[in-house]
Amino acid sequence: MTDRWATFDCYGTLIDWYGGIRGAVLRLWPAVDLERLLRRHQAMEPLVQEGRSLSYREVGARTLRAMAAIEDLPLKEVDAYAFADSLPSWPAFQEVPAALEQLRANGWKLAILSNTDPDLLAASREQIGVPFDLCITAKEAGSYKPAHGHWQRFFEDAAADRTRHVHVGASAFHDLAPAHELGLRAVWINRLNEVSAHPRAAELPDLSQLPTVLERLVPKENVTT
Repeated sequence: MTDRWATFDCYGTLIDWYGGIRGAVLRLWPAVDLERLLRRHQAMEPLVQEGRSLSYREVGARTLRAMAAIEDLPLKEVDAYAFADSLPSWPAFQEVPAALEQLRANGWKLAILSNTDPDLLAASREQIGVPFDLCITAKEAGSYKPAHGHWQRFFEDAAADRTRHVHVGASAFHDLAPAHELGLRAVWINRLNEVSAHPRAAELPDLSQLPTVLERLVPKENVTT
């Protein structure tokens, strides 16, 4: 039987990345214009990641230092790693465990493709509390999404059939765009009610209806034996 695989972005999709970043920023700078800083982070982090083989812990620190420098905000060196230090406590979104358990019950294999470090992802997997069949971080991929390394490593390791695979992610930039470039189906978990022209097979506000949607995209009766 050909396995059905669902791959997931982790932060923003399964784990409350936005809440975690907000909390870290406000602990450092309580009076800051939070939305301005979040936009700054969103712009800076991909630039730090691009073309570098840095750990995610170091990416977070360099991004935070750049934000502080651009915004003329004080930042003690001991606080430079605030993102990575706080990440293990960031919770899973409320509906995530039940949705993933239902997918497993339906026979799906699950994988995480994440722009983070193995130890940080291990902590987040504990927050999720549901087993995954495969996890690929930036370390294994040798690059950061939206580069294609995560998907290339996934298909090498899982030997997955592309016609029996769906990628699920919250970022149009990190997930929808590369999935389209690779000819893969993607479901956009659009928690922030954003707008994007990137193609997707489906769009959902959270994971609650994901098991139903994935059954429609790759029906069980179409799995070959």
